[in-house]
Amino acid sequence: MPTVSEKGRKMPNSPIRKLVPYAEIAESKGINVIHLNIGQPDIKTPEIALKAVKDNNISILEYGRSEGSESYRSKIASYYNRNDIKITSKDIIVTTGGSEALLFALGSITDPGDEIIISEPFYANYIAFSTSANIKIVPIVSSIEDNFALPSISDFEKLITPKTRAILICNPGNPTGYSYSKAEMEKLAEIVIKHDIFLIADEVYREFIYDSEEPHQSVLHDFGLDNHAIIIDSVSKRYSMCGARIGCLVSKNKEVILTALKFAQARLSPPTFAHIASEAAMETPQSYFDEVIVEYKERRNTLIEELNKIDGIKVSKPKGAFYCFVELPVDDTDKFAQWLLEDFSLNNETVMVAPGAGFYSTEGHGTNQIRIAYVLKKESIIKAVAILKAGLDKYNSL
Repeated sequence: MPTVSEKGRKMPNSPIRKLVPYAEIAESKGINVIHLNIGQPDIKTPEIALKAVKDNNISILEYGRSEGSESYRSKIASYYNRNDIKITSKDIIVTTGGSEALLFALGSITDPGDEIIISEPFYANYIAFSTSANIKIVPIVSSIEDNFALPSISDFEKLITPKTRAILICNPGNPTGYSYSKAEMEKLAEIVIKHDIFLIADEVYREFIYDSEEPHQSVLHDFGLDNHAIIIDSVSKRYSMCGARIGCLVSKNKEVILTALKFAQARLSPPTFAHIASEAAMETPQSYFDEVIVEYKERRNTLIEELNKIDGIKVSKPKGAFYCFVELPVDDTDKFAQWLLEDFSLNNETVMVAPGAGFYSTEGHGTNQIRIAYVLKKESIIKAVAILKAGLDKYNSL
């Protein structure tokens, strides 16, 4: 019988989605599952984006340009320029989600066996993308003890080899919510210039910054990284349009853009209706974001306040995005998360969380941690934490 590839065998299951079958079984039994596992906002998508699709009179659903339409890329460039990121439409390639943007970036700058350095815990799918590209993640561990701050530059330097092609960051971070300071970005800029490597920044949560004396620090702000920086971006979180699957790759490095364009041409074009919706979403007024930021900050504060009432747990305080990494008094959160779905409910309700180990590439790390996405209303968050507390009490008494 034919066998699958070694790469296929190494491809990890998503810690965010792998427990879905257990949640579906629980729901089939009439149990309400509160989903804390996935970053699917309950914030309404801007009506202007939905209306652009509903009212469209397309008679032939044609291919679009591989790099995205000029009109949409020009609007994206204007958005960046308003955020003090000086680019043009020629520096942008529209992609099928931020995921494809990162795949294009890795395909453009790495060869099989090359290495990228990532501070962990990190977005779980980075492992899958690296596996797809046949490259190696070299992790540098950050700690919940200091709220997952950037490790020292000397720690990064020790990991750089002739195979190192890039450092990859998520800013603000998924799963920790950590937001890099200007001083930290300057340190990263120093190291990538010194070693002539790339700095890839996943900036899809740029709008979501809380309690910071500094605005978001983009990799393409004034850090001298025009030839070294690649931005990964997406409409998914900014406009609550996760299902649109529209993102973009941004770089002032012309060779990177020309190379990434070849990958874009190979997949033909981004999806047309989602492209139309995303372009329309660019007209969303600032008031939409102002209200969303206030709401998420309140949700974050509610979550942390409720979690801190539980004995034996450790909570990091997110500076941005809408995730919180939490250390629980259990040995294996994979088993605990599955148990919550299979064997536990409180008033016919339970919670689904994302086990922490899937956000690390270092074996044995994160086994007592979980990621919580605070994308639900405050009332649901309070209820979910109460269920989590009751679940912990029962689990640890077994």
